[in-house]
Amino acid sequence: MRFAVMAFGLCVSLAAGAAAASGIGVERSPQPRARPMQAAAQVVLVSDPDQMRAAAPDTEAGFQRWIRRFHAVALKRGISSSTLRRAFAGVTLNEYVLEKDRNQSEFTKTIWQYLDSAVSAKRIANGREAMRKYARVLDQIQRRYHVDKSVIVAIWGLESSYGTHRGTVPIIGALATLAYEGRRGRFFETQLIDALKIIQDGDVSPAQMTGSWAGAMGHTQFIPSSYLAYAVDFRGNGKRDIWSNDPTDALASTAAYLHRYGWREGLPWGIEIALPKGFDYALSGRRIKKSAAEWERLGLRTATGARLPNYGAGSVLLPAGAKGAAFMIYHNFGVIERYNSADAYVIAVGYLASRIEGGPPIRHSWPLGDRALTFAERKEMQTRLTRAGFNTHGVDGRIGPDTIKAIRAYQRHAGLIPDGYASSVLLQRLRG
Repeated sequence: MRFAVMAFGLCVSLAAGAAAASGIGVERSPQPRARPMQAAAQVVLVSDPDQMRAAAPDTEAGFQRWIRRFHAVALKRGISSSTLRRAFAGVTLNEYVLEKDRNQSEFTKTIWQYLDSAVSAKRIANGREAMRKYARVLDQIQRRYHVDKSVIVAIWGLESSYGTHRGTVPIIGALATLAYEGRRGRFFETQLIDALKIIQDGDVSPAQMTGSWAGAMGHTQFIPSSYLAYAVDFRGNGKRDIWSNDPTDALASTAAYLHRYGWREGLPWGIEIALPKGFDYALSGRRIKKSAAEWERLGLRTATGARLPNYGAGSVLLPAGAKGAAFMIYHNFGVIERYNSADAYVIAVGYLASRIEGGPPIRHSWPLGDRALTFAERKEMQTRLTRAGFNTHGVDGRIGPDTIKAIRAYQRHAGLIPDGYASSVLLQRLRG
């Protein structure tokens, strides 16, 4: 698919949470990630993970007692005793996984810093080579699922550097360790049951089931529940193989996932736009959608000054506030979010897809003097806004719609541009 000069294409996934971390490889930068294809269905287990915990936490003896108790749960969930014996043979408490889970780096990169890494010259070049090498199979996948092949390749590039960094951690041991640790025990216990189902179905052996320390697997980093729901056997050999050097099934599975959530072939996730002088920034944000004609009447144009193309109803997205690039986002933006909910990730995949196809770089500059707020600083901002009479309806460190609304109200009160952007400059002003 060839995009117009202002279109960025399509997009998909970012990392850091335990239910989420995957290997993006040598070009990796930490990112806030809602794991690609987060749990396809919620499963209520018969066990209480807290009750299954041993008295002495995080010891090998306690872990082995937990495994024995878990086996009883798994048997009730349809996992055979032979599968359990094979899967847990030699499994011990994984100290590396515990260390990674307890010391996750906080995402403190700005959108432009992240894009510099995620859409680097090397990743673009490797993506173009991947498009050439797998042209035939990618064409077949696009014809079947109607998902643009550049987007599939971009996801592959971000998730595992085109298969070069798929992760080598044994998944059963990793998931068992995380379920035993208990911090997110119920989630990881569910994923462990699903991983055992995959082994029992014969798609992969326990030894071959490897991936990230948090359970994401294969070329495009599926978690077990998403694998069961969406993975496909595109090669037709009787196995849904996302682990081998051949990426065919993994790429097709990613396409099947996006197709399931309504991908519209040939349309971009968004385009870069230029805002008119005096733009009402209260009109930005996901909740406000207008047609191209309506936005044009308000003075919006593409980044090159052309009329807005009609890609359906769109919203204005300002990932770095009024001083950064602006985008008009469309239906496919929301589809990519189902893979990963971080705006930075969606923009990165779309931008990478476009650059792989020969599209131009982002035209607008970024507020390079700014920096990303830490989690503690985001909570501080929410606290200070609320105390000043601009209620954020909670202090959780997440800049959601309520916090953005409060920021805008404060900005209007202070005579600032009401773009809703949680900047370090704004925090300093709130500190007085």
